[in-house]
Amino acid sequence: MVPRVIAIDGPAGSGKSTVSRAVAERLGLEYLDTGAMYRGVAFAVLERGIDPGDTNAVAELARLIPLEVTGSVCVVDGVDATVAIRGPQVTVAVSTVAANPEVRAEMVTRQRAWVIERGGGVVEGRDIGSVVFPDAELKIYLTASPEVRADRRASETQGADTGAVAADIRRRDDADSTREASPLVEAAGAVVVDTSGLTVDQAADVIEEMLG
Repeated sequence: MVPRVIAIDGPAGSGKSTVSRAVAERLGLEYLDTGAMYRGVAFAVLERGIDPGDTNAVAELARLIPLEVTGSVCVVDGVDATVAIRGPQVTVAVSTVAANPEVRAEMVTRQRAWVIERGGGVVEGRDIGSVVFPDAELKIYLTASPEVRADRRASETQGADTGAVAADIRRRDDADSTREASPLVEAAGAVVVDTSGLTVDQAADVIEEMLG
């Protein structure tokens, strides 16, 4: 039996996580946030005092580190890092870690194994439809206006400055779309869904309707 995979990609603040969770719940599938996996590796790198730019050391750690992402919980080497991986230090380091080709190769292997073990899932990230699961049943590219994306991200952090958040989003967009290994792109055959004026339920409705 071929695993049922719904691939959802898009930039920061587009609504990937919340929409993916909603779609997974409706379809009775498990949900995987692949961005949390890269953040988990970045967390481990910082915890061990490794330079995120040390390609070989980071790749070796990525291959060895026990990493479990379940729903919104991220456990790294037995430590609950759910909150820590969303902190500013990890947010700065993760772009460099995620651009490491060997790290990406290891995470892709783990992501494919995750789906096989569960018989499918709703998988979200930045290269899911283009690299990890190019033959997914449905490939979605979520997007939203820069203003909406910045407002969403700022609302997630108390006291966050929207201007600073917008600048960080632009930095992440540039890093994600220009890296050599698996850049953020609209995958071939992906359907673009703009969530700027949609609630989570409305966006999930749109995706569910595509599945018939």
